[in-house]
Amino acid sequence: VLVGTPIGNLSDFSPRAIEALSQADFIAAEDTRVTMKHLNHFGIKKPLVSYYEHNKTERGPVLCKRMENGETCALVTDAGMPAISDPGELLVKQCAERGIPVTVVPGPSAVVTALAVSGLPTGRFTFEGFLSVNKKNRRKHLEEIRDERRTMVFYEAPHKLAATLADLLAVLGNRRIALVRELTKIHEEVIRTTLAEAAERYADGSARGEFVLVVEGA
Repeated sequence: VLVGTPIGNLSDFSPRAIEALSQADFIAAEDTRVTMKHLNHFGIKKPLVSYYEHNKTERGPVLCKRMENGETCALVTDAGMPAISDPGELLVKQCAERGIPVTVVPGPSAVVTALAVSGLPTGRFTFEGFLSVNKKNRRKHLEEIRDERRTMVFYEAPHKLAATLADLLAVLGNRRIALVRELTKIHEEVIRTTLAEAAERYADGSARGEFVLVVEGA
């Protein structure tokens, strides 16, 4: 069972998500410490198994075997929908190949939430995930989508924001952008501006918090 979790505000945990976690035999979590806080908040006691980027290949078959033996696994990520820009994508594939039923309890998603509040066209969009830390690879990715006409959504960490905005401006030109910061948290902020103004604003590396960047298409 894929279980969506809040992207910040614990009040966004759905009753159905809480029920799914309560009924599972065990929970596979990206970071067991983060998930333990969620479980403690709702008084849920379940065995936790770590499942993340660097152990997913060998851990997947182990989890599948347990499910084939009749156990129910709830898969969660630290925040948002598991399997979306997340290692859980492989586990879903492995379950499908082995005929293990996969169900989903939808929850918050930073991609769609940021898009909805961006003020940019939402009818057609593309999710580009995180851009590479490597400047050459980042530029190559942006060159490939220079002519993309749909609205584009990116995730970005604060320490990489200045470099990313500079490259977006250099490759895509001066377009509209919405910088959506700390979604559903106390310091939630939506900055609707242009790439030129955004690049100048954050050039000094002063960015704080997790960002979703929503960029106008060509």
